[in-house]
Amino acid sequence: MSTHVIKMPDLGEGIAEVELVAWRVKPGDVVVEDQLLADVMTDKATVEIPSPVAGRVLSLGGEVGQMLAVGADLIRIELDGAGEPAAAKVALAVPALPPVAAPAARSVEAAPPASPDRPIASPALRARAWELGVDLRDVPASGTAGRIMRGDLDAYVASGAARSLPSAPTGPRGVSRPESTHAEKIVGLRRKVAQRMQEAKRRIPHFTYVEEIDVGELEALRARLNAKWGAQRGHLTLLAFLIRAVVLAVREFPQVNARFDDEAGVLTRHDAVHVGIATQTDFGLMVPVLRDAQARDLWASAAEVVRLAGAARSGKAVRDELAGSTITITSLGALGGIMSTPVINHPEVAIVGVNRIALRPAIREGAVVARQLMNLSSSFDHRVIDGALAAAFVQCLRDHLEHPALLFVD
Repeated sequence: MSTHVIKMPDLGEGIAEVELVAWRVKPGDVVVEDQLLADVMTDKATVEIPSPVAGRVLSLGGEVGQMLAVGADLIRIELDGAGEPAAAKVALAVPALPPVAAPAARSVEAAPPASPDRPIASPALRARAWELGVDLRDVPASGTAGRIMRGDLDAYVASGAARSLPSAPTGPRGVSRPESTHAEKIVGLRRKVAQRMQEAKRRIPHFTYVEEIDVGELEALRARLNAKWGAQRGHLTLLAFLIRAVVLAVREFPQVNARFDDEAGVLTRHDAVHVGIATQTDFGLMVPVLRDAQARDLWASAAEVVRLAGAARSGKAVRDELAGSTITITSLGALGGIMSTPVINHPEVAIVGVNRIALRPAIREGAVVARQLMNLSSSFDHRVIDGALAAAFVQCLRDHLEHPALLFVD
């Protein structure tokens, strides 16, 4: 018997280190050639590392959450007696972002099950389970490698099988004992999101401008278009109109549709409008990109937003769909509140935030009337976007949204 050491391969694109986000095997496991060993994450995607040899796992090269340099020992395998393979090159599989899908040639069942002591689930899902009083060890998992999905938790709660987690014990005379804590290491996509948010706030002096928009006329038009064309051309949401307004507004203010390389001191303006759509998923915040928005009509934009959001939430978005945006739109939908302070998607210089539409009093021609009002909360990189420019850009958006006929005039 001989030992084969699998090292962390070079993934290209100048990547010097990766984060270890999941082990698919443990010491003592017998593996076959091409069986998945581990998942690692680069800045853009999760990469599956398969085994180039068959044998028994002797040791693992790190713990989940650890950063591994290219060339570092990843795993040691005792060969099964066939000797060193003729070509021990690791073939990489690069799916979209987590959860990592198994290659088409392998069944999902081939992945090892989650540890019964620590089920695989996103931080958001763990928090929700705790609020519901559900022990995730009791929830049947349907995701890849035993990952518990949101639908699994919902189905378990709906079944009535949920058992409450134990409440905090009390001490003498009814005095509560100290509350127990639950430490959870932040790894994978959640850690990448945290790092990017921290980097954006550290590097970019944010300036947020909030403006109230009367969307009554726009909402009436949207309802008429959906009633007439919805069945044939698809449903239009407010987001499709906002994307069109952004396309027209950046024609007048091209400085906003740009990316700023602060290390080189270069601001690059873009003719094409590639709109990032901030999307909340079970795995963390993703920003799929609607490319060439300037070449799409309302229905084409609406359909692409639905497709991209679905791909992101299912973990099937590919790397090219998650990079290259020039300006981002973020919305919390019905939870949008009155205003927000969105964080710029570095290295972009602007982000447009959508708040909730609400029926509120407004003064029109000296009378108080009920109107459908919505705030836009937009943030700008104050190093390259002055306050007056930011305000003029938002006022241009307001003009197009309050007078939607302008959206159809090039």
